[in-house]
Amino acid sequence: MAESLRVPAHSSADPGILAAQSREDLVVGEEVVRFRYYTRVVHWGVALTFFVCLFTGLPIWTPIFGWMAPLFGGLHVCRWLHPWTGVAFSVFALLQFVHWAGEMRMTEADKRFTKLKNFLTYMRWQGHDEEIGKFNGGQKSLFWLSSLASLALLATGVVLWWPNFFSGPFREASWVLHDVAFILFFLLVLGHIYLTIAEPGTFAGMVKGTVTKAWARLHHPAWYREVTGDRRR
Repeated sequence: MAESLRVPAHSSADPGILAAQSREDLVVGEEVVRFRYYTRVVHWGVALTFFVCLFTGLPIWTPIFGWMAPLFGGLHVCRWLHPWTGVAFSVFALLQFVHWAGEMRMTEADKRFTKLKNFLTYMRWQGHDEEIGKFNGGQKSLFWLSSLASLALLATGVVLWWPNFFSGPFREASWVLHDVAFILFFLLVLGHIYLTIAEPGTFAGMVKGTVTKAWARLHHPAWYREVTGDRRR
């Protein structure tokens, strides 16, 4: 059902930003509120803690990245900071999972999107599916894969933090799985950043919470029709 927000003419505040403090899927003038404040805080919490884990973990992982350790006060600080930041990362990842899990169920349109031919067509800007909702199949796949990687990072991280409580083979397996989960998550992040840059207007949605109607109509047409009430295709 379409919903719009009216702000008094004398107000100097950006109505879109005001609406994005607590509400989503709301039309404000020529913009649509995509992510409310809580959603954005949790998302940036995941991002910030991941990158701290990344830059403190690399010097621990291999001497090749030892030059990063002094940036945090030395390798001993990295060894202390990395697991605690990992705890914060896990908390934000859990909050994000709980918040988005319901919206990330795969629809038939999402399944079509994830087929290689259709995905490549989308990447080449040669077409899009009119049934793509608020999140497309690629974004939903990213969510589920990153959630799985986050769980693996937490589980193996616990073993590596308290190795004396686990057997040798279990510790060795955890080292390998921790590395694999990290590489998977890192590749997902790189893909996420690339697609954000490749689609102008996307970044604004996670910064101020709103996107333009034109952006919504182009990238998420079914969601656009739902929030605006415009049934034209």
